[in-house]
Amino acid sequence: MTADADAAETGAPEEGVGRSKKKLLIFGVGGLVLLAAIGGGVYYFLFSGGGEEAAVPEGAQRPVSEQRPAVFFDLPEMTVNLSSEGRATYLRVRISLEVTSRDMVQRIEPYLPRILDAFQVYLRELRPADLEGSSGLFRLKEELLRRINTAVYPARVEGVLFKEILIQ
Repeated sequence: MTADADAAETGAPEEGVGRSKKKLLIFGVGGLVLLAAIGGGVYYFLFSGGGEEAAVPEGAQRPVSEQRPAVFFDLPEMTVNLSSEGRATYLRVRISLEVTSRDMVQRIEPYLPRILDAFQVYLRELRPADLEGSSGLFRLKEELLRRINTAVYPARVEGVLFKEILIQ
């Protein structure tokens, strides 16, 4: 029995060493693959942008994207009572509208009472929880833009910009 016990004792460490070598080899190969993937990604992001410049012939100019000058139209400051249970909560907001040209401002101005009415009706139905966080303000901006474009159709407003928002 002592011979079997000695063989079992010597056999167990040999199997453990074989397993640890296999694990070490697997982790080493996996690490190399991961390192190669990271290196390839870095190379792609750092050096792939240069191919775009090389595609333009030497004598030709790159197409320049023309940025239109923005025109802003300030709406009067609005203070509304928000829909809330308990104590009264007020919202004061100053909004500026982004349009494409001065001509568009002249087309929008006659509709100013309709715009303010649409804003007042919508803002009064909001709860303070609706305005929490950046996502709440983004939803408010998108809804106001939708409402103003409905009110001034066929004219078009490109954006609603908040100059001041105060909730008390």
